[in-house]
Amino acid sequence: MMFIAFPKEGIVGEKRCALLPSNVKAYRLMGVEVCVEAGLGAFINTSDAAYIEAGAKVISDRKELLQSANIVVTIGKLPQSDLSLVKGKSVISFLDPFNDQPYVTALCENEVTAFSMEMIPRSTRCQKMDALSSQASLAGYVMVAKAMNELPTIFPMMMTAAGTIKPAKVFVIGAGVAGLQAIATAKRLGAAVTAFDTRTEVADQVKSLGAKFLEIDLGNTGQTEQGYAQALTPEQVKIQQDAQAKCITESDIVITTAQLFGRKPPRLINRETVELMKPGSVIVDMAAESGGNVEGTIAGEITQFNGVKLIGTGNWAGEVALNASQMYANNVFNLISEFWQKEAKHFEINLEDDIQERAVITHAGVISNETIRALYPNVGATSHTKAAHKQAEAETELEAVS
Repeated sequence: MMFIAFPKEGIVGEKRCALLPSNVKAYRLMGVEVCVEAGLGAFINTSDAAYIEAGAKVISDRKELLQSANIVVTIGKLPQSDLSLVKGKSVISFLDPFNDQPYVTALCENEVTAFSMEMIPRSTRCQKMDALSSQASLAGYVMVAKAMNELPTIFPMMMTAAGTIKPAKVFVIGAGVAGLQAIATAKRLGAAVTAFDTRTEVADQVKSLGAKFLEIDLGNTGQTEQGYAQALTPEQVKIQQDAQAKCITESDIVITTAQLFGRKPPRLINRETVELMKPGSVIVDMAAESGGNVEGTIAGEITQFNGVKLIGTGNWAGEVALNASQMYANNVFNLISEFWQKEAKHFEINLEDDIQERAVITHAGVISNETIRALYPNVGATSHTKAAHKQAEAETELEAVS
């Protein structure tokens, strides 16, 4: 029987977890032994007893938990100090492989088969396991809630005997999953919403939510085959900054969601534009943790500049930890069940499959993902050479037998 382990998250302040009791029952029906670290669901008010009742085994010793598992599932990556305990095993989590070469190196050294949840392709087949999108949708909601909490005015128009209160003006930059959810949430709360995205093809989606779409002629833009925005040229960025400045300065809330997959996010709002905003206005920078869309935002903090509040707290989905855990846990279950061999009761590693080809970053001591291998060409090189040498020896032996 295969063992899947769900240890507690290693990041301080992380309230989400990768498993709910409802998922335990689904895994058990597949014939999987589920083990969780004691206290796994403490931050989402889920007791160890609830996991036990669902059919899981609760283990207090983290070392024992990791060593007994075939597959280890978390949200954030396992601490590097844990990797020696999962040598030769499979791990599933968000890995941020573009920005952590030492960690990718450690995965190779410990021969870990590492699934990166942010590398799941965006396709019809993968929608049910697309954790990046599910968490981004929650992030869009949370960013509006955070902004509303900091704004000194209400969102909807209100007509009273004491006068009429105008609706808050919200400007959302970026109409991906998070941006569209932010637009929808702000509209439901009664704000007047305008949005912009470099991909003009999303204009209809913005308008369908009741928002205005800011038209800016940037020339040739478009999106990648995975649906992400293409990087703009410096000239295009300047055109965008200038054209949206008027809308920004007239807005009560600005939410930026522009992120480039695997690259530093674009700088969309400079200090001069922030200075022109009304005191009491709020900016929420979704990309603050990875470099920021707004000059002056600080990752993990709420700061103030010239009377304007800059929110860069990050881990947005973690603010609604129960729903975020539920969605992530379902995404992971769908990934595992996709490759579960019912008869053998085994999780199949198949790097020729279009999902695993992209989502598996390291396997058997080498970087298996082409994009990441090109980024770190020397990582796992020795192991790769050994593997090639063994393959050559096997082919020579086969020829000799023939």
